[in-house]
Amino acid sequence: MFMFILAAFLPAAILFWYVFSKDINPEPTRLVIKGFLFGVLAIFVSVLVSGPMLRLGVFTEEPATFLDALKTAFLGAAVPEESAKLLMLWLLLRKCSDFDERYDGIVYAAAVGLGFASFENLMYLAMSGMGFFQVAISRAFLAVPGHFAFAVVMGYYYSRRHFSWNEDEKRGAGLKMWLYPVLLHGVYDTICFTSGLNESLSVFVTFILLAFCLVLFRSTRNRIIREAASNNTDKGFYADHKEFYESPRHQNNYGRDYNYYYLNDDDSVDEQ
Repeated sequence: MFMFILAAFLPAAILFWYVFSKDINPEPTRLVIKGFLFGVLAIFVSVLVSGPMLRLGVFTEEPATFLDALKTAFLGAAVPEESAKLLMLWLLLRKCSDFDERYDGIVYAAAVGLGFASFENLMYLAMSGMGFFQVAISRAFLAVPGHFAFAVVMGYYYSRRHFSWNEDEKRGAGLKMWLYPVLLHGVYDTICFTSGLNESLSVFVTFILLAFCLVLFRSTRNRIIREAASNNTDKGFYADHKEFYESPRHQNNYGRDYNYYYLNDDDSVDEQ
């Protein structure tokens, strides 16, 4: 039983710790746990959409062709699951006073997305029987990082919408926080299903997808840093946390980004 629980939750816990550890002002534990539980609820919400479509034959659980894989990826997974997760993220943050920094959107979206992934793992492992180990490994390296990547994008654009004073940007971010995770999820699952049809591609595709997830997170976080660094020094994000960034304890994690994007105590952004 211990190994079962560990296999279901450990991959998501590692990824969430990675996201959480990069937060300058860590979010309250109660809200993180609440986000995780909201992610679990998102599974049941998504089934309310995908279940009827499956029974109507709109997609199949075992795609045998590329077209089948495409329909299953988008209609069976991407649209219902990302819509449900976005709904849960909105319910979590709509009156949340602790949602006060752009990076927080990624933290809370990751909590929801990885809560979804963990409970989904439990269900798949419970049905795996003798293939427990193989299912656990494949989901740890494919499904869980996938949900992590979609959450990063959703959280980034959720924050863009929440913190922007520009109405055009708010409308654009409001669409992107749903559309981009759906597109990424659909393409991601289509590649996974297609590689499953050709086993020789599976290992190669796995490493490509994992690299994609890591690069996506780092580029998204750095984009937040660049946007923050472009604020006025006297009232910008970095001005409020300058002592934190320059302290010896945190310099290895954050000082490099601070020095890279913030020059000579002025408003300029390093474009190297």
